[in-house]
Amino acid sequence: MDKRDLADLFRDRLKALMARSGQNQSAFAAAIGIDRSALSQLLSGTATRLPRAETLLNIAAEHKVSLDWLLGLSHDEGVTGELRASLEIAEAPGGFDRTLLAKWHAEAVGTKIRYVPAGIPDLLRTEAVIAYEAEAAEQNRATQIDEAQYRIDYNRRPETDMEVCMPRQTLEIFAKGQGIWSDLPESIRVKQIDHMVRLLDDLYPTFRLFLYDGAKRFSIPYTIFGPIRAAIYVGGMYLVLNATQPVTTLTRHFDFLIRSAEVNADEAAAFVSSLKLA
Repeated sequence: MDKRDLADLFRDRLKALMARSGQNQSAFAAAIGIDRSALSQLLSGTATRLPRAETLLNIAAEHKVSLDWLLGLSHDEGVTGELRASLEIAEAPGGFDRTLLAKWHAEAVGTKIRYVPAGIPDLLRTEAVIAYEAEAAEQNRATQIDEAQYRIDYNRRPETDMEVCMPRQTLEIFAKGQGIWSDLPESIRVKQIDHMVRLLDDLYPTFRLFLYDGAKRFSIPYTIFGPIRAAIYVGGMYLVLNATQPVTTLTRHFDFLIRSAEVNADEAAAFVSSLKLA
């Protein structure tokens, strides 16, 4: 970004903070540790320089905003990282479409969403599998079903662009009825595989599944919502990152997983279907 453009964006956000605070210039300046004349210069538009780092830190701390937002490097004015309970994200009154997770999906429409799931991708699960996993994890079954349907509808929108990358071993273990799925009847697992194959064919190419070798690569589960934010799942909680640098770093990591994929998106349905013969 050009130096003058950066200064203009900073000035606009500084004005917004002052208006929100309801303070006059003298009180606002005192609260961030500068005098009124210095604040007037920052607001005037005649200078292209940003204030000292100490002043930037004071502004961010006093008004509970991130430095990245203040400098125009982030769309979200919240702090760089925050923990959100999964209940807060996934169990809002009125259905999944009213949750924070749905809001983040809506904000990312028209950009690419990158998703590394913790298990079988949410939107690819049958209601029987959702019910089985919800009981084991003590989660709300109805909410999980609502979330899956929301994600399916979302991926049927023509402007959607979603990539999912996960270990192929997760699907192989499921098909064999091992691990957390050891008590899930074979008939339900077969129906799940058929359901997944149909959706992979139906949603392609707006939804693309890639599979890598989990013995060679590792990733924690996370979702990247375009260039705006990333949410890392840490078991009952999400670590939400709003700053540009960590989102960029996770994007590079995801692209590395894609390049390492042994099963590409156009091969995914056939690979999943073959698991019934294993």
